[in-house]
Formats: sequence, C-alpha cells, structure tokens
Amino acid sequence: MHSGELGRQGLYGRRRDCDQLERMLAEIRMGRSQVLVLRGDAGIGKTALLDHMARHASGCRVSRVTGVESEMELAFAGLHQLCAPFLDRLDRLPPPQRDALSMVFGLLEGNAPDRFFIGLAVLSLLSDAAEERPLVCLVDDAQWLDQASAQTLAFVARRLLAESVALVFATRESGDDQALRQLPELRVRGLNDVDARAVLQAALRSPLDPAVLNGIVAEARGNPLALLELPRGRTPAQLAFGFELPSAMPLASRVEQEFLRQLHPLPVETRRLLLLAAVEPLGDVILLREAATRLGLASDAATPAEARSD
Repeated sequence: MHSGELGRQGLYGRRRDCDQLERMLAEIRMGRSQVLVLRGDAGIGKTALLDHMARHASGCRVSRVTGVESEMELAFAGLHQLCAPFLDRLDRLPPPQRDALSMVFGLLEGNAPDRFFIGLAVLSLLSDAAEERPLVCLVDDAQWLDQASAQTLAFVARRLLAESVALVFATRESGDDQALRQLPELRVRGLNDVDARAVLQAALRSPLDPAVLNGIVAEARGNPLALLELPRGRTPAQLAFGFELPSAMPLASRVEQEFLRQLHPLPVETRRLLLLAAVEPLGDVILLREAATRLGLASDAATPAEARSD
C-alpha cells in the first residue's frame, strides 16, 4: 500500500478535525500558541491528520518527531529528535538552560541537570525558533516517547503562551502517557458507516458484494487502516460472491497478520530493508540508504515491495 493511499483514506469523514487543525495554524500565525493531543486507536487516522496539518502549514517551519518503542528506555531520546534542528541556537539561551540541555544531549560533561532548567531550555529554544516564522511541532506515536521526553514536552506545552508555536501529539487510546493527560484533547473516532463504505469502495478495484461490504464495514468498526487491510488476501471471488465468518482474532491482531502475510513472499533483503525503514524515526532517506549500504543490502532491494504496492 502506498503511504499516500492510507493518508487519503485516513481523512475521509475528518472535515471537522481538519478544520480544527487549520484553525490552530491560523492562531499561531497571529502569535497565539496552540497545544493539542490527538488520541485514538491504532490505524484510526491520527498520522493522516498530522500529515494534513503539515501540508497546510504554509509559511511555517514544521518539526516532526516519532516515538520509537525501542528507545523508550533512553532518557530524552524523543526530545533530541525535536531539538536537533535547533541546536545551533543553544548559544542564545541563558547559561543555566543552555548547559542543562547540552548535558542531557551529551554535548557537555557534568552532573545530571535540574529537570526544571531542561524544560525551560526547550521552551526558550522553540520560542526563539518561532520568532523567525511560526513553528509547528508534530509528535507522532507519543505513547512510545521515553518518559523524560514526554514529561518535558508536557511541561513546555503548559507554558506556551504568546509564542507562535503549535505542539500537537498523536497517541493511542490505550497509551500509558500520563504526562499528556492534562492537555487539551481531540478524540479521533471511527468513521461512520457512510464514510467507511466510501473508503472501502475507493480502495478496492474488484466488484464487491453488498453483504461482503457490510461485513467488512461492521468488522472494521470505522478504522480506516482495517478497512484497507481486511480485504487483502481474499480472492476476487470471495469479495464478489461471499465472505467467510469473521475471525475470532482481535481486529488489531488480524491487521498485523495481514501485514505479515504481505511481507512473507518478499525476498529476505527486501524484508530487511523494510525493517530498517520502520525503525528509522526521522524519514531521512540519505541516512536510510547509508544504513542499507552498511548492511550490504542491494540498491534495488526496495523494488519487490514497490511492485507489490502497485
């Protein structure tokens, strides 16, 4: 599946949510900071909403962060992702703040700094960057941020006032992210049946029996990712003339199994490249290519995956 396909389908029925994000952009352009937590199930469309905000952030600087499950035990790993593009501004900060942030990022030796100074340093750093042009900070998969980063970003979010900064988190409904619980929230709900049918019919190229369509819509429960993935692996005949009984397996597990089914036929090198891309948090193509070269992966390792997504 192309990422663009999932992004388009993820915005079906999201006009009200998109309007709220666009109003936030208008507010920061007028110098009024904005904070929001997008909360919802996996695959419900949170990333698509972040992408929408980034696309509409004309005249703004956009900084994106993605929580990485394997880095949850690394203190300030997520914060480093956010602040890395602005570290050339460290010298503009008051010395206590500058030194505190330099220590946690390994740029300066010293004792563990006061968390209060770290929070103030991040607040000052983002505010300074926003003086040039409004700043949009998008934090995806916030449920996988390390605790130190989550607490620091929540500290910053509560203290943004007249800065041209928007700080938007996307996190799962079940995420253990107590630091974000006191911030303004937007619950990203499942699609209604009309929009769910539109997503399914737009994604499928083969005929679809009405009873089959109703069964998929009922099983997906308005989840756009599930709507796209549940039909995969079924023959055109199954889609056009019949549909087996819903599996007793939980929906999230079924979607995961469908991803695994699609990966299994791919060559080993292609699967390794996809795994490498999944754990690279910044979407840096140059970094990904360098890592693939170091692992001895062929330059055309992505071709089989691209062919299957067509």
